[in-house]
Amino acid sequence: MFPTVREVLALDPVRHGAPRVVAGDAGLDRPVRWVHVAEVPDIATLLGGGELVLTTGIGLPGDDAGLRAFIGDLADVGVSGLVVELGRRYVSGVPRVMAATAERRGLPLVELRRATPFVRITEAVHALIVDVQLTELRATEEIHQRFNDLSVEGADAAEVIRQAAELSGCPVVLENLSRQVLGYDHAGESAELLLDGWEQHSRRIRPAGRTAYDPDSGWLVTAVGARGQDWGRLLLRWPANGDVPSVQAGEPAAGPPTRLSILIERAASTLALGRLIRRDAEGLERQIHRTLLTALLDHSRPVDEVALRAKALGVLLDRRHLVGVMVRYRADDPAGESGPEAGQARLRDLSEAVGQALREAKLTALTSAVDDNSVGALLALADPAAEDRALSAFASALRRVRLDAGTGRAPAGEASRSATGADVSRPAPTVEPARAVAGVDPSRGGGGGGVIVAAGSGVSSLREARRSLVEARQVAEAARRDRRDLPIFRLPHVGLAGLLHLLRDEPRLQTFVERELGALLEYDARHPREQLLDTLRAYLEQGRNKSAGAAAAHLSRPAFYERLARIARILDADLDSVETSLSLHVALLALEAVRSP
Repeated sequence: MFPTVREVLALDPVRHGAPRVVAGDAGLDRPVRWVHVAEVPDIATLLGGGELVLTTGIGLPGDDAGLRAFIGDLADVGVSGLVVELGRRYVSGVPRVMAATAERRGLPLVELRRATPFVRITEAVHALIVDVQLTELRATEEIHQRFNDLSVEGADAAEVIRQAAELSGCPVVLENLSRQVLGYDHAGESAELLLDGWEQHSRRIRPAGRTAYDPDSGWLVTAVGARGQDWGRLLLRWPANGDVPSVQAGEPAAGPPTRLSILIERAASTLALGRLIRRDAEGLERQIHRTLLTALLDHSRPVDEVALRAKALGVLLDRRHLVGVMVRYRADDPAGESGPEAGQARLRDLSEAVGQALREAKLTALTSAVDDNSVGALLALADPAAEDRALSAFASALRRVRLDAGTGRAPAGEASRSATGADVSRPAPTVEPARAVAGVDPSRGGGGGGVIVAAGSGVSSLREARRSLVEARQVAEAARRDRRDLPIFRLPHVGLAGLLHLLRDEPRLQTFVERELGALLEYDARHPREQLLDTLRAYLEQGRNKSAGAAAAHLSRPAFYERLARIARILDADLDSVETSLSLHVALLALEAVRSP
């Protein structure tokens, strides 16, 4: 930022000349790019604009028409101002025609009423300009270094945006091509005011060029993309307070300093490079979805911020009926597809299927993978009465999508815009049939063949959404032991085994297991060949029928009877008692739940 005429007049060498502004005081905030001393009337042809012209007037025209032409030429070329030292040509003051013309053209005209060496003025102003340029250069170097480091570190979009806002001191917004906010930093201002009605506001920002400043809105904008494919825009508001400075009629709008243009371009290139590097990872929209769902599950962000960011992404969560949903494969990753890459691809396939099903069912939701095995969704419904209908529509759509995937057909409608805010403009990958079904027939039930769809209880507030999501996750885990093919598993479906699974982290349940089975577990640990726990399980699962239990355990009846007698002694329990056997059976089910992942 160059010093202004007003700042130049405050310098000591200028103040020594007793300056007085006689015309054009409205232009005192013009920047001074350089100082030029001139004593000839046709100096304008040698200037480029932004200069502060110093003169004694000895070479200026003597007639009014010549003075008008001189002032007019300076104004036309865009000089910052004219400073005239009195005493040599003009004694008491500059001619009135000169002052009147300068006032009419808005050109600052200043008298120096005391003799002043011009060299001191030029030295002071040029030193100030050079200092400003050095400061600008250092700032530019810091910008390059900062974003180089971010590129090398593989920083995510949120960190790049934060650094851009920190370096500029201005609000920064990253949006996709549909004008939905992917990330922002409000730089200490009100986030609500910044993002309110963002899409409509953004569509009115139309800069002329790939990187340009829109003076009407006060936003500096650059495109984000690489290899000829733009996928978003990065916007920086300057001035930071949003008050776009007014300009004189006929003057060009004052734009932001060059370093801000460099900053926003470097930030955009860092974002584009990061996206190229992570080309096989989730899209930015899906990453934001995952961030918000994770924030709800682990309380890492205030719910008001989650609601605001979701709204900017196109998912309205306020004043909605919210239902947590979890979708997971019924079986763990098969041994044939072991390894992190296969597991990630398998989870990514499921995530794509869930997103497509939500779009086909015309449901609005935050959705993403929430752990290594599950894909979560938080449905936002306008009408609580539509909960069952919406869940059924989702389960049916998921089954259709996975059937399409299992037969190698790409799901229909993939080019449509996602109701969840995810980027689906790219073609959907063809899912390998073997991987899509995970070793099971996709035509089976269970919400789409080989997967479990579980839903939590609906809630009316985002603050309660975590409860619904956690309940859905627990129901999905418990339902893995349920052989029924239900389209949607809810809490009433999980039964005793499911209930114990939900309580597996409860210390009192673990204490109960140890109290009932601890002695037998210790015995099996010392005698690994016998495994009396399996004998007890076979006996209880066969309804205390000893003959059926012996057959299930692949033991002769005498051997089976002898083992039961040994179990009774170890546990000091009457295995013929219905109450005792019931307690031991519950303890066995609880032990399986505690041992489950």
